[in-house]
Amino acid sequence: MNKFEFKNLVKDLKNSLKEKSFFKELRKEVETGANGTQDYVLKKGINKNKIATTRQ
Repeated sequence: MNKFEFKNLVKDLKNSLKEKSFFKELRKEVETGANGTQDYVLKKGINKNKIATTRQ
């Protein structure tokens, strides 16, 4: 491996580490059920406006 290849290798490693750190820092957590996606509200029938559960 000559100097040119080694410099390119080091440069690529630096860029990939920098990119990975950006993705880590800029990622945001997601709230579960933030916009009503966790529970389903029944719209018709005798149980109208009640939250549906998976229990039977």
